[in-house]
Amino acid sequence: MLHTQRNIVCNANLLIRSLTKAKVVVRGLQLKHQYDAIVVGAGHNGLIAAAYLQKSGLDVCVLERRHVIGGAAVTEEIIPGFKFSRASYLLSLMRPQIMQDLELKKYGLKIYLRNPSSYTPLDKPGGLDGKAKSLLLGSNAKKNADQIAQFSKKDAKAFHEYESQLERIVSAIDPLLDNPSVSLPSVMGSSLRDKWSSIKPVGALVGSVKSMGSDLPAFYELMTAPAQKILDRWFESEPLKATLATDSVIGAMASPQHPGSGYVLLHHVMGELEGIKGAWAYVQGGMGGVSQAIANCAKDHGAAIFCDKPVSQILTRGSKAQGVVLVDGTEIKAKVVLSNATPKVTYLDLLPQNTLPKEEVDHLKQFDYISPVTKINVAVDRLPNFIADPNTSESDPMPHHQCTIHLNCEDSSLIHDAYLDAQQGKITSSPMIEMVIPSSLDPTISPKGSHVVLLFTQFTPYKLAGDAQWDDSNRNKYADIVFDTIERYAPGFKASVVGRDILTPPDLENTFGLTGGNIFHGTMSLDQLYMARPTPGLAGLRCPISGLYLCGSGNHPGGGVMGSPGRLAAKAVLGDFKALSK
Repeated sequence: MLHTQRNIVCNANLLIRSLTKAKVVVRGLQLKHQYDAIVVGAGHNGLIAAAYLQKSGLDVCVLERRHVIGGAAVTEEIIPGFKFSRASYLLSLMRPQIMQDLELKKYGLKIYLRNPSSYTPLDKPGGLDGKAKSLLLGSNAKKNADQIAQFSKKDAKAFHEYESQLERIVSAIDPLLDNPSVSLPSVMGSSLRDKWSSIKPVGALVGSVKSMGSDLPAFYELMTAPAQKILDRWFESEPLKATLATDSVIGAMASPQHPGSGYVLLHHVMGELEGIKGAWAYVQGGMGGVSQAIANCAKDHGAAIFCDKPVSQILTRGSKAQGVVLVDGTEIKAKVVLSNATPKVTYLDLLPQNTLPKEEVDHLKQFDYISPVTKINVAVDRLPNFIADPNTSESDPMPHHQCTIHLNCEDSSLIHDAYLDAQQGKITSSPMIEMVIPSSLDPTISPKGSHVVLLFTQFTPYKLAGDAQWDDSNRNKYADIVFDTIERYAPGFKASVVGRDILTPPDLENTFGLTGGNIFHGTMSLDQLYMARPTPGLAGLRCPISGLYLCGSGNHPGGGVMGSPGRLAAKAVLGDFKALSK
């Protein structure tokens, strides 16, 4: 109850400060009645689209329903003095071309690279000699081998080849991330324009497949097989397999035992920062620093960005987008409209009924948004002290504090059991927890000596069994289970807590507009990827409504703070704009 009361007061104070800041952002800007392009939603993809379009000479307006920009890539001071990356919390997947084109470092983006990258403390000592207490992995191959050898000599030798194969596959499919997906309607279209627009995506697809070479069977297996099957073939030690298996279920209501979970694993190793493949980093000031740098670029070139401007409808005339209507009734016209909202919100909520063909509406209604994620943001007055690797100093972070800390991950069966609980609508007693402490590297986000702890937890159902609701009682019941789990590994953690912010799947939906609470704008399963994202008829960026583009993660290549959907949508708009302006 104390946490709840404290957070209510903090949120009220923050709202006042945030609204004041929002006014500063738009000071001097007057919302016009017409633009070349309107972007609905100031998430990172929407801002990227706006920046590219404005740089190319279009007059662009971004409309954000919340008091702050960033969508899920946002920083919020929920507890005074503590700046939380309230939803997304790490940077890796942002495409290097976008970083370069938008000069994000020039516009304020600063990052802290992490090494090591992964830490799994054990609840009880184990390993070959019964004395191993943890598994710490990073970029040093020799240190990784030594760590893994505590549990299996065979795995220590296999790990490097496993990583090398994933890196080769990622390099092969890299071009697919920077090009539109193949659009089946375009390929099958009768017009020369349709066929011409499909040439480059088809070429990228063929090129990626050819470059796979001898890794093509492994890629096919990753796309279709359970991650557990793949990991069992490579390794024998459970702490290693379970640690790697977490990447196969992040954001997915799936077990490592499910076919197709291998792709989610692959998706999370596609990143690159500072020229380092697979690197992950904290953003200075929190993830809102990414969105702010993109917004700075867009505004510097003349884009107008407005907060507290929720859109109620996309205006259409016939089969062409004409602009938007705000909740307050204001109409704003535009030649093109780009939506950073989910496919469900864009096509089923914002478009007038009967705008899309019934077949497409039926497909959209079947799009899977099921999410298992509850995000808990915590302010603490001292560093967690893990039994497996006790702190050597009260104030100085150790290497394992700087990386992703995996709890309840000593054995893959623990992950599967938590998934089964969620499938039954239960609040699991053994949640899968990924803990990060960004203040271990970034001193700007918490008071000196205190820290920001971000907990990405699974598996929590969107709907609880027996028609129970995610009210404060159940939110706190689940959070207490998570905190009790952490306490087993790091005694004293609960006593260090200053305050907490709990976001269940319905909270993620209501706060950030993430349908179903899904952080990827839709499940990243094989049937919802590439030419089928969000549906076969709506893939390839264009839809039956001329001048309307989906620029969010519900389009190819999917979720994560990657930016490709925004960039690809902007490129499609620029290719079409002359014709649309007639």
